[in-house]
Amino acid sequence: MSIPENKRRVAYINEQIENGKAAQLVAEGEAYHEEQLTRIAQDICSRAGVRVVLIAGPSSSGKTSTSIRLCLALLEQGKQPVSLSLDNWFLSSDKAPVDEDGNKDYESVYALDLAQLDDDLDGLLAGEEVELPTFNFKTGQREYNGDRLQLTENNILVVEGIHALNPILFTYDDDGPAFEASTFYKIYAAPMSPVTLDGEKWIPTSTHRLLRRMSRDLRTRGKSPQTTIAQWQSVRDGEAKWIEPFHAEADAQFDTSMTYEIPAIRSCVETALQSVPAASAEYEVAERLLYYLSFFESLDASYVPRTSILREFIGGSQFNVG
Repeated sequence: MSIPENKRRVAYINEQIENGKAAQLVAEGEAYHEEQLTRIAQDICSRAGVRVVLIAGPSSSGKTSTSIRLCLALLEQGKQPVSLSLDNWFLSSDKAPVDEDGNKDYESVYALDLAQLDDDLDGLLAGEEVELPTFNFKTGQREYNGDRLQLTENNILVVEGIHALNPILFTYDDDGPAFEASTFYKIYAAPMSPVTLDGEKWIPTSTHRLLRRMSRDLRTRGKSPQTTIAQWQSVRDGEAKWIEPFHAEADAQFDTSMTYEIPAIRSCVETALQSVPAASAEYEVAERLLYYLSFFESLDASYVPRTSILREFIGGSQFNVG
């Protein structure tokens, strides 16, 4: 299932905005997500023995919001989900692995404290009470603030993170219990429906994700578009190495695409993109992004629901994300 091509054309998107139908355009996108999440939740509930739902995907796919919205869909099906983010098991910055160039490699699965994560997941699934960490991105340190969790038989654990489908998470050592394959339900989440300019030229979904990341970096981390662009190739290389190999193992694909997202993000990033120096290595990418943005009418963020996955990137989410 994907968004029909006629709904992914710039002409259709702009026509909706220009004709005062922005709310309808947004509603279509949100309904598309809701339909997918309901179907996935029903599939999870139809499978006996599922105790853990794993949600992975490349950077800026909307995994965190997806996990929260899936929990809501599971609640509607009578389940009691509990969500966790793998980001909270990051190693402290001074212990992060390095790549072949000697730079910190935060895309590697080994940027996670795999031993502690393995112990904690094993303990949770064994019914033990576990103290949960929180990663402080400002200090680069993992912290413990007294948050504890103990699962009951009625709970489903929903775990999200770029490495969630990597089997090493549950097989790091041989000390824990062996789990049946039926224990896990795997979801791959990412934008999968690119927008077309004219039916022949397409805006890659990786560009959607770069714009999302840029908007979030500007808003929450004070990073300029130039910095985000400079780091993007490293992010993409990490995805190819650590995420894509496990894509085919997913039980379900969740398309996080929204046809209205580029018009909504345009006002968040356009001015900042124009400040990328012409002499910089990132200028060519910045110009290409501005070229794509120029095709779209802007969409006022007030049309975007506070529960939308897009809010993870443009701000104003009802959920504690971004």
